[in-house]
Amino acid sequence: MSIPRTTHTKRVGALTATLAAAALALSACAGGGTTPAGSEGASGSAKTDATITFIPKQLNNPYTDVVLGGGKTAATAAGFATANVVGPLEASASSQVTFINAETQAGTNAIVIAANDPDAVCSALDEARTAGAKIVAFDSDTNPECRDVFISQVVAKDVALIQTKLISEQIGGAGEIAILSATANATNQNEWIKFMEEELKSNPDYKDIKLVAKVYGDDDDAKSFQEAQGLMQAHPNLKGIISPTTVGIAATARYLSTSQYKGKVALTGLGLPNEMRSFVKDGTVSEFALWDPAQLGEVAAYAAKALVDGTITGAVGDKFTAGDLGERTIEDGGIVIVGPPTVFNKDNIDDYDF
Repeated sequence: MSIPRTTHTKRVGALTATLAAAALALSACAGGGTTPAGSEGASGSAKTDATITFIPKQLNNPYTDVVLGGGKTAATAAGFATANVVGPLEASASSQVTFINAETQAGTNAIVIAANDPDAVCSALDEARTAGAKIVAFDSDTNPECRDVFISQVVAKDVALIQTKLISEQIGGAGEIAILSATANATNQNEWIKFMEEELKSNPDYKDIKLVAKVYGDDDDAKSFQEAQGLMQAHPNLKGIISPTTVGIAATARYLSTSQYKGKVALTGLGLPNEMRSFVKDGTVSEFALWDPAQLGEVAAYAAKALVDGTITGAVGDKFTAGDLGERTIEDGGIVIVGPPTVFNKDNIDDYDF
């Protein structure tokens, strides 16, 4: 099933079940009969029996389901013979190592990974690369030395700035705020938070805003809900919460929606429209942001195929075509940018279905 290529196109509702099923497909990569990883033949020639495996931070995560659905669909369109998904049920630092090792043993041609920790996976990824696999990091980067390219949702600083701007607008430019993040070691979360802190300190528009706490829900719904409760108990004067994680923002919204703080404590961050729609409509949340998650998976899949085929090496300036999303260029640091974030509110949230 093809996925619409514009963030302003409403997704087909039935796609949700398909994407979730894709994320739960824990099938092993094809082994015995496949050509060893990296043996594509002449440089730049398409490899017709290539295998790709996606290793997300964790399975059974609604955001991840959408990313992986886009990735698997694009992997087939790009020419991979087999596309698989494996991964942990909990987003811990070392939880992905076993899966990487299994893919190395299976001779997988491309591993696409969202790292729970930038360094914990490096040794295993280095072994996979030695065996011939191409490594694409997406969503949350590894140490750059451990992969060929990194597919970033958007420019990291832009993600931070839009969330800082939204919370400032929602609390009237003054008051105490807190951040409820995912895991303490998540590369993407920590980079966004770093830029948020810098912006709060350096931008005179935010001089009356005070960041009083950073807590971590580990991308677990129950823990994120508890952390939201704890923030309000520890900081009774809190005016707003930024949660740059789809699990965290949904859990926090659920807590606020039935609490005395509904309408008094602002909440913004990064969320899925389908999960946040009811909270926007009941007034718990006014605005939040995100990019099109499916496109993140799509660009990662096309980048992986270009690496396997040898049409790119991961060098700065290399270009490849990501299907209907068009040409992408590898920028400094081996980074490929997918696209800008979108702000969702009551005026536009019904235009989106993911």
